[in-house]
Amino acid sequence: MILPIVAYGHPVLRKVAEDITPDYPELKELIANMWQTMYASNGVGIAAPQINKAIRLFVVDSKQIIDNLEDDEKNDYPGDEGIKEVFINAHIVETGGKEWPYNEGCLSIPKVREDVDRPESVTLSYVDENFQPQQKTFTGVTARVIQHEYDHIDGVLFIDHLKPLKRRMLKSKLDDITKGKVRVDYKMSFPK
Repeated sequence: MILPIVAYGHPVLRKVAEDITPDYPELKELIANMWQTMYASNGVGIAAPQINKAIRLFVVDSKQIIDNLEDDEKNDYPGDEGIKEVFINAHIVETGGKEWPYNEGCLSIPKVREDVDRPESVTLSYVDENFQPQQKTFTGVTARVIQHEYDHIDGVLFIDHLKPLKRRMLKSKLDDITKGKVRVDYKMSFPK
C-alpha cells in the first residue's frame, strides 16, 4: 500500500525515534509499504517518521543511483555498488573521511534541493528485517543516503545542515510546504 508522506512542519519529523522489537505489529507489511511508497514517489530512501511512525526504521535503495550513473560519473564513487537494504534500530558507530557536498532533496520537503556536506563513510550497527545484528561501513553516495535517512530517525532534516542565511532564504518555501501549498505527484499528509 502506498502511504502518504508527512510534509515538513509535522511534529513527527522532529522526534527522536524509538527502537523496536521483533514483535512490532505488522512489521513485514510496514516494510513492504515503505518500499512501495518510496518507489511510487521516486525516492532512494524513506524513514518511518516520513510515514508518521516515530520508530528507528528506514529503507535505502542506492543501487538505482549507481546503476543510472553516466559513464563519466562511475569513478566518482569507487567501491560503492549501491545497496537495497532495511535498517532497523540503527545507531551510528562512527563516520569517517572528509566531508563532501552533494545536492540533496527530501520527499517530506518537496521542490527544495540544496548542497549538504557529509562525511565520506558511515559505520552503523543495526538489525536487518530478520532482526539479525549487523555492523557495516558504507561509502560514497550510499553513505550519504544512509546518513540522510538516519537523520530522520534522530529528528533531523537535511535543511538543518545548511547555513542560517540559506535556511532563512528558504523560509517562505518551507512555510508553503507546511500549509500544503505545493504540488507533488505522490500522496502527502500536511500538518493540521
